[in-house]
Amino acid sequence: MRSNIFALGLVAGIGFAATAWAQAQPAQPAAPQRDLLRDPIREISKIAGEVYRFRNNFHYTVFAVTPAGVIATDPINKGAAEWLKAEIKSRFNQQVRYLVYSHDHADHISGGEVFAADGAIVIAHENAKIQVVGEKRPTAVPQVTFSERMTLELGGSTVELLYLGKNHSDNTVVMHFPRERLIFTVDWIPVQSIAFRDFPDAYIADWIDGLRKVEAMDFDILAPGHGPLGNKQSVRDYRLYMEDLRGQVLKLVREGKSRDEAKQLVDIKKYSAATNFEQMWQLNIEGMYNHVTATRRPN
Repeated sequence: MRSNIFALGLVAGIGFAATAWAQAQPAQPAAPQRDLLRDPIREISKIAGEVYRFRNNFHYTVFAVTPAGVIATDPINKGAAEWLKAEIKSRFNQQVRYLVYSHDHADHISGGEVFAADGAIVIAHENAKIQVVGEKRPTAVPQVTFSERMTLELGGSTVELLYLGKNHSDNTVVMHFPRERLIFTVDWIPVQSIAFRDFPDAYIADWIDGLRKVEAMDFDILAPGHGPLGNKQSVRDYRLYMEDLRGQVLKLVREGKSRDEAKQLVDIKKYSAATNFEQMWQLNIEGMYNHVTATRRPN
């Protein structure tokens, strides 16, 4: 406590001098803001064992490097895929043999043709292929699909692909890397964050059920498609948030409260430490209200 008091006293003591110095200096031009579309932030970091994480601005994906080639996940977009392809060749002298889509949404799986052109086998859940074709996603159409479970083996490494039901989409895959005790899954288990906007393309009851299934899995590291790495506690934290939000909204709907009244009455302030709370909390309430009123079965 003494050091804090001393620091505050020191700041107060130099405040007038610092202000005078600043006023005497010529105005400095503001640093140019980085154009993330023209100049994206791209980097690769090792998570554990053979698994690496690739960042493209605010999107993340993972890939496993084996002696026989690479198992990659979401390409993100064409530019990101081209950059990653070159880096994998330069750093590991390998190429992608399997490319797995986490789900069908274009902001994660665009650019798959970059790897497919080199012979990579593109894999997704069977529902994802329907959406990729039907919505004309700008990516390679999956060549191999599965319904519930699939195991990939390459160069002595294994990746388990699991479909645990509907959540943020009807085709989201959980990718389990057992050697690294790591899972990769996108957009439905945020870390240190609440939900995105108003739950677009969502199946709330199935989503909560799926979170319980993930909690029962044997893993240590959660690699999401956005934000920092997490763990099994991150899954539990988010499930509790979803259950709390849904329970409060359902109670208000049963009481005949309007959407605007619900936005005033739902109390989720205890989650305010989430990185996106201020931007998303009212949208979360609104989206949950819309979902509950659309799917509730009153007498």
